[in-house]
Amino acid sequence: MRLLVVGSGGREHALCWALRRENPRAQLYCAPGNPGTADLGTNLPIAADDLDRLADAADMHGIDLTVVGPEVPLARGLADRLRAEGRDVIGPGAAAAQIEASKAFAKEVMRAAGVRTAASGSFVDLKAALAFIDRQSEPLVVKASGLAAGKGAIVCTTREDAAAAGRAMLEQGEFGEAGRTVVIESFLEGEEISVMAVTNGRDLELLPVAQDHKRLLEGDQGPNTGGMGAYSPVAVAGPALLERVKRDILAPTLEELQRMGTPFSGVLYAGLMIDAAGVPWVIEFNCRLGDPEAQAVLPLISEGLTDCLTRVAAGQSPSRINASRGAAVTTVLASRGYPDRPDTGTPVTLPESLPPNVYLFQSGTTLGADNRLQVNGGRVLSATGLGASFTEAQRLSRAAAEAVHFDGKVFRRDIGWREAARLETRRLAGAQQT
Repeated sequence: MRLLVVGSGGREHALCWALRRENPRAQLYCAPGNPGTADLGTNLPIAADDLDRLADAADMHGIDLTVVGPEVPLARGLADRLRAEGRDVIGPGAAAAQIEASKAFAKEVMRAAGVRTAASGSFVDLKAALAFIDRQSEPLVVKASGLAAGKGAIVCTTREDAAAAGRAMLEQGEFGEAGRTVVIESFLEGEEISVMAVTNGRDLELLPVAQDHKRLLEGDQGPNTGGMGAYSPVAVAGPALLERVKRDILAPTLEELQRMGTPFSGVLYAGLMIDAAGVPWVIEFNCRLGDPEAQAVLPLISEGLTDCLTRVAAGQSPSRINASRGAAVTTVLASRGYPDRPDTGTPVTLPESLPPNVYLFQSGTTLGADNRLQVNGGRVLSATGLGASFTEAQRLSRAAAEAVHFDGKVFRRDIGWREAARLETRRLAGAQQT
């Protein structure tokens, strides 16, 4: 079997790791990849958004299945291009990828499908946006409608803050093309979860549920980032809730996309807020696996990933994916200055060996002139620990994060803090009963 993973981040390293584990004799390629993926297969020096060269590479190497990691090549039509050339690929076409590439489009889809989401308005005109803000209750969320690498959502405590965010996007061009349209929506309260489904556009198979940590600093402080860590599974996401998510959110969304003539095939990611009554609301949709959620979820899969992806890429119903019992916690190690102006070029020292059930997935790394590993981006590595319990997985992840060294390293020691609080509450309740 010949496999190609497109992308260069921690998600793609985790994908290569998972596919290699299930297919030890496969010919595995990653474009462009990173030093971590080079240990698992062959890196191809092709940018993830270079559609012509990627299509040529798929033909040259006789690729049986391409898995596209990032959103940008999907939004630009990579999956369309490969399918037109008879190649099986995991990822939606450009039209369906607008579910992530345009938050304004996603809101239209949800409204038409009757899916719960925050009340909102979409604007290209600053005057109209400011007038809308003046009529809303506080707090508000201002989002760049386009792709902003997970950093285009600003939570605003006051209308004045929201107006400033709107001006920054529409007047000052803070997010460039991504911010030419802004979505202004009411603030949803509750607990966030990430639900990812492998789907052929009709049938779907859920991956283990994760919870992402967007804020840079412990205690959910600091600016939003692309994600500083994740854990899986999440206790609040029980079977009844997930059935409701499939029935009330995923299925209607897929049906609406089909009705619109933009069928979705690949991995549909739903970022959800679970309110105090246990009702799920959609914060956002993505058209691919989450990062860093993938680094927590993929190591939990015990079997069935390759078969499921292969079937969906061929237009068939997804097969069952089996997950092991236990938990995974992923801690992201970022460079100094992330997310605004991350340092690069700093040498990275990895531990000589890792304990069992501990994995380091590389993302913002490269090999310098001396062939030594160095920082090459904002999110540098992800340290994933697997354990029979959440507590064990959290301990292993923290220890692995501590064991990696580079100047200016930033990471959170409280990944999974809500789960830890739930466990502590149960422990105290049990102690009181005895």
